[in-house]
Amino acid sequence: MMATTHVFAGLAVVAPIAYAVPEFTMALAVGAILGGLAPDFDLVAVHRRTLHFPLSGLAVVVPAVGIAVSVPSSLTVGLAAFAVAAWLHAASDAIGGGPEMDPWNDRSERAVYDHVRGRWIRPRRWVRYDGAPEDAALAVVLAVPAVLVFDGWVSAVVLGGVAVSLVYALFRRELVAWVPDWLE
Repeated sequence: MMATTHVFAGLAVVAPIAYAVPEFTMALAVGAILGGLAPDFDLVAVHRRTLHFPLSGLAVVVPAVGIAVSVPSSLTVGLAAFAVAAWLHAASDAIGGGPEMDPWNDRSERAVYDHVRGRWIRPRRWVRYDGAPEDAALAVVLAVPAVLVFDGWVSAVVLGGVAVSLVYALFRRELVAWVPDWLE
């Protein structure tokens, strides 16, 4: 899935909390945005293995959320939002396709690495590839809670992200020719 879809998913998860506890709105938004993006910094390493923890990530999420509930502060709540969004990103990569740039030509059976079992989780392909039409639709749907709950720069970032997502999805298949070999 697109990085924006992951960010919107993280924001959608924390939106009800931000609505209920508005003093933590900014911490929740920043944590969810950064957590939604963070796993994809492994693009230059072994993508979907180095920084993706679909199962073991829960070992960070559970205590982070517990601490945020027990000792709520902008720091603990923001870190919990980061952990939840990063874990959700890694776990949800299994419902998409593989990490290859052209999955319509060269499909991989590796969606995301399971560090607990020491093997790759196979892709479910409910979202066939990042930027697929269903990915764009999912991004738009997941952006709605963030637009409704957050305001200011967060809302502007979300609306800008929706625009980028739609343009990316429109040209996704043509972009493969422009990607450098080292990124594949």
